[in-house]
Amino acid sequence: MTIQEQTIAPTAESISMVRLPKQLLHVPVTMVIFSLVVALLANSFWLSAATSAVALSLSVAGLAILYGQLGLVSLCQFALVGVGGWVTLRVGHAFHPPFELSLLAGGVVASVVGLAFGVPALRLRGLYLALVTLMLAGAFQIAISAWGFPDGGPGFLGRADGVGRAMLARPAIADGEVAYFLYVCAAAAIGFLIAQWHKLARPGRAWALIRKGEPVAIASGVNVLIYKAWAFALSGFLAGLAGGLLAGNVGQLDGRAFGAFDSLNLFALAIVGGVFNWYGALIAGLLLRAVPALLTDLGIDGYVTIGIFGMALFHALATAPTGIAGQISTVIAWLGNRLSGGKGR
Repeated sequence: MTIQEQTIAPTAESISMVRLPKQLLHVPVTMVIFSLVVALLANSFWLSAATSAVALSLSVAGLAILYGQLGLVSLCQFALVGVGGWVTLRVGHAFHPPFELSLLAGGVVASVVGLAFGVPALRLRGLYLALVTLMLAGAFQIAISAWGFPDGGPGFLGRADGVGRAMLARPAIADGEVAYFLYVCAAAAIGFLIAQWHKLARPGRAWALIRKGEPVAIASGVNVLIYKAWAFALSGFLAGLAGGLLAGNVGQLDGRAFGAFDSLNLFALAIVGGVFNWYGALIAGLLLRAVPALLTDLGIDGYVTIGIFGMALFHALATAPTGIAGQISTVIAWLGNRLSGGKGR
């Protein structure tokens, strides 16, 4: 049995209604501890970087569903983050609803777009799917470079053309930097819970069968079309939420930050962080934002991260296919066995 087969979603027999809530409880507990530590120790610079990192970790959680559960390589996830950010900004500037409604609108539209981007997956897999989704990310890069993100102007695109530009208002309950960071952590925790529940419940079992082989899944009564579409829609929704939270962090988004290379970078760090454990998404988000921020703080060119992330990806593929999160999980399990063994004596 391969490492991936050992770490994909558990079968129906391995999950009971008693264990399921306990497994989900790890998410809010970990997020509460993490958010409090960062909020108490980080300065303004690192707090902004951590806010972006946690927001982007939601998009990585979406990638973990596609690659970790189904083995599908999607290289347009960062484009879906941009879609969610664009819609959140447009709805926010046009109608001025509560921030949560703008955020949900971004998530829903990104979910629909993600479903459309996932249509090739019904026929394609592996390298061909990766190439198609990368081309879609490139198409988004061209479109967003021409359109730009809404900034309070009139018309469908909402562009103010440099005059009277507006910033998206943060939620009333999270106007300050610390408050908004905690708000993003709470939103990310909800997103992680949704993703984790899908992995542990019926959708996860269906995805596991599809990954083993579509004929096996069909023979088991799984509707492959519906569950693949479900995965792409959920992945797009999480990416859209990430884009909306990024827009709320700074009040505006820059089209230059949503290139096709960023989708490649996001996918690589998803593997490095670990796609088989929920906190691998959080690790990947922190790597994506914390490492460049650290280099900038030290006066080093941020482009050095390309080489660092490349070496990290090679190491993960060669020696640690479950990523950093998988290694942490192994250490925790080993410590638990040693402690339980010691008590047994």
